[in-house]
Amino acid sequence: MQLNKIPATVVTGFLGSGKTTLLSNILKQANGKRIAVIVNEFGELDIDAELLRSCPLDCEDENAEAPANDENGIYELANGCICCTVEEEFLPVMQQLVERRDDIDHILIETSGLALPKPLVQAFNWPEIKAHCTVDSVITVIDGPAVADGRFAHNPEQVETQRKADDSLDHDPSLQELLEDQINSADLIVVSKNDLLDEATRSQVENTVRGRISDEVKLINVSNGEIASELIMGLEAASEDRINHVHTHHDHHHDHGHHHKHAHDDFDSLSIKLGEVDSDKLISVIKQLIADNNIYRAKGFAALPGKPMRQVIQGVGQRIDSYFDRLWQADETRSSGIVLIGKDLNEANLTASLKTAEV
Repeated sequence: MQLNKIPATVVTGFLGSGKTTLLSNILKQANGKRIAVIVNEFGELDIDAELLRSCPLDCEDENAEAPANDENGIYELANGCICCTVEEEFLPVMQQLVERRDDIDHILIETSGLALPKPLVQAFNWPEIKAHCTVDSVITVIDGPAVADGRFAHNPEQVETQRKADDSLDHDPSLQELLEDQINSADLIVVSKNDLLDEATRSQVENTVRGRISDEVKLINVSNGEIASELIMGLEAASEDRINHVHTHHDHHHDHGHHHKHAHDDFDSLSIKLGEVDSDKLISVIKQLIADNNIYRAKGFAALPGKPMRQVIQGVGQRIDSYFDRLWQADETRSSGIVLIGKDLNEANLTASLKTAEV
């Protein structure tokens, strides 16, 4: 890698795997490094970008706060999945960063959970980008408990058996292929939520993942997204040099002339706006909606009556996490918003259910 090139770290991974938490922790360890962040949000509510802008509650160094707007370092791509809008969305942002290259030390890119990494990495071979930037590494974040639950398993027959035994699980083959394509493009695999696994399950998860990756790809277990930044940044993999040799399921469909859609074309993404809500009621409603509908991910912000701080809600499967991330600003409308990502979602019914949590 040429020393004058800006290194870029691409963080990919399936819905709810913990990408944003990982990047938030990396930004806390910036130590004066000037980092530009590109966030590919899926849905109208730019939740991941908002979380990266907000300094965590335990942030003691005021210089560690994420940049507050586009001009200072946060770039949001919310008009479509980054792998489908590389030329229209990604290239213009990279051109802006190239113009500012004397003010940037590193680029962090968080893809949508539905994105294919390969087209994005291939874009770094375009002359206007390649001359100034390189892919330091592709990091794929995998949800450890999801692997343990069989939502990503080495043995497809076992997955099918589990699916038939539990009507609430939906193992869409396109999702399996998407996750495998994310893994095949990776220079490093991060297995998240390690704190939710016991030693035996952790070993099972590690064996399952290692069965899908080559020997040279490293695997790291993390809890709460906590990892030393030097393990993520500065890998100098120059991933763009080898990405064309990575053969994916997506390539296979093209090679055989199949007409197909990307996996994310089969998803619904609903952004539902609410007023102030009862937190316990809202979480209870979300849990019930996930149980009754084909919802893969729920995330959003909640305004609680009489509470000066904004509540963040993150739901994957039946696990719903909530915490307060920052104070409401004086000029900010106190409102709630939830994004639901899944299949065959009835917006009217889901909206009516969530509105029962309003106060």
